[in-house]
Amino acid sequence: MSLLKTALQRGEFAVTAEMAPPKGCDFSEQAAVAELLRGKVQGVNVTDMQSACLKASSLGLCIRLKQAGVEPILQVTGRDRNRMAILADLLSAAAFGIDTMLALTGDHPVVGDCKGAKPVYDLDSVGILEMLRRVEETGLDCGGNALDSKPEFFRGAVVTPVYEPVALQVAKLRRKVDAGAQYIQTQGIFETESLKRFLEAVDQAQIRVPIMAGIIPLKSAGMARYMNENVPGIAVPQDQIDALASAKEAGRKPAEVGVDMAADLIRQIRAENLCPGVHIMAIGAEKNVPIILEKAGIQ
Repeated sequence: MSLLKTALQRGEFAVTAEMAPPKGCDFSEQAAVAELLRGKVQGVNVTDMQSACLKASSLGLCIRLKQAGVEPILQVTGRDRNRMAILADLLSAAAFGIDTMLALTGDHPVVGDCKGAKPVYDLDSVGILEMLRRVEETGLDCGGNALDSKPEFFRGAVVTPVYEPVALQVAKLRRKVDAGAQYIQTQGIFETESLKRFLEAVDQAQIRVPIMAGIIPLKSAGMARYMNENVPGIAVPQDQIDALASAKEAGRKPAEVGVDMAADLIRQIRAENLCPGVHIMAIGAEKNVPIILEKAGIQ
């Protein structure tokens, strides 16, 4: 059974991390990071050509992580593959014991680094969830044909808490849960007030699903400003940007301040029982995840 599913069902504070495959065919760097994460997280999301930039496949690195003793979470986007290819990847993942997935629609290739690529979008995130749920319930493939064996995944999706109107995100969340999402990871949040407002709206809508708060450790004031200006759903408070900008004056590296901020936020989320877990998106600094967890009081 999925380690993440087990942790959430037991009421443990669950932690997942995130890792991108290389832009090449050498997994040695990712394997080294996996050694640091083993036993400290319930899963590692492997991104599926995030931001529409060409990388090795999510499935390939997921298999490598599984072999290294780290539980992978297969990210599946609808951008590049039709329903047959998506289901083929899911069946192959299941054959290697990969049992947790996350459905995404995927950024359009026009924003990526292979702009001539043609998008597919046969299924969006909701469609992927619906298809997989039906396959698991019926044992039939996407064409209604019997499978020799059927997979069983812990199915996930994403949501953006910092969004107006919040009712639109709640409606999207409901569609994903109705389609088969069994857990949710949020876009990165940097303070708890907006998260609380979103969770209250979800509760009022009577949507019952574990929602893990997305945590992005900031590396610099420039990174924070860039995300505020260019990434929908991201809102880094000005006082945090100022703290990052003045870090060197205090004899510290901005990334160290970012690690402390992330740890403080996780500690607050856990202490106030806001979410049953967190998803840490370290964006190339995955080696800091154990440090963040230790500072947050999670061993």
